[in-house]
Amino acid sequence: MKVLGIGNAIVDVICKVDDSFIFKNNLTKSTMKLFFDEIEFKNLLTNLKIEKTISGGSVANTIVGLSKLGDSVGFIGKVSDDEFGNKYEEGLKKENVEYFYSKKKEELPTGTCLILVTPDSERTMCTFLGTAGKINEDDVNSDSIKKSEIIFLEGYLWDEGEPKKAFDKAINNANKVAMSLSDLFCVDRHKPHFLNLVKNKLDITFANEQEITSLIEAKKFEEVINFSKQLKKLIIITRGEKGAVAINGDKVVESDIQKNLKIVDLTGAGDLFAAGFLHGYINKLSTKECLEKGTEMSSRIIQQIGARL
Repeated sequence: MKVLGIGNAIVDVICKVDDSFIFKNNLTKSTMKLFFDEIEFKNLLTNLKIEKTISGGSVANTIVGLSKLGDSVGFIGKVSDDEFGNKYEEGLKKENVEYFYSKKKEELPTGTCLILVTPDSERTMCTFLGTAGKINEDDVNSDSIKKSEIIFLEGYLWDEGEPKKAFDKAINNANKVAMSLSDLFCVDRHKPHFLNLVKNKLDITFANEQEITSLIEAKKFEEVINFSKQLKKLIIITRGEKGAVAINGDKVVESDIQKNLKIVDLTGAGDLFAAGFLHGYINKLSTKECLEKGTEMSSRIIQQIGARL
């Protein structure tokens, strides 16, 4: 297998809202807020019109993107044996993703992410992790990890206790480790851990400019470039309208964005960028071609609703 993803198995529920809804519910636009109270989370959903329900989660979106590009991929993520859990598994199997998890009835329901899309196409996420956040080392299959060229992890996995053990087990058994830093708030919550991972454990790091700047507390982007050069590892940074850059030792490669796109929804832009880049990487394309494939995939996804092509 080329790439095995390990992440939060979450059903995405996509709704269109106006800015006043974000303000009224004390949410910060373009970020992800974790909800620990199921009732509070369900109250948010009341009176909202659901546009789409999809098997989601950041890493799963990337893995499905790779599958669409013809790569052999798998996924590990914890769901409960409930309606959303069944939908989740069916959704992955339809996308030709091998699902390395046997679901059973759990105390908590399958995780859900409410994706609120405002008129400016920005997405604000409200996540109730449910049983997804309880993934533990017993849920992680060492053999499937050893048989994969690369494992792909998400920073969101660090938001509860048990997943850290699953995370460590995965890294210790992997041939090569790639990870997305996931979210600015996620970076701020786990800064020392993430810094250690980027410096010492990861072969490939995906981040946007905000995330990596916050991680190393840089004042300007030049500091990010210098930090990345010293690591002698592959660091890929998306920079919005400034395009994307890949740094590996002294080698710095840049790529522009695609112009004149009709942007509908930015959900999954980073996930699909990672899919395009990893597709190029495992198929031995040049770094420039990997960045261009990532840009192509993210450009396609932001012109539709949802994070699946």
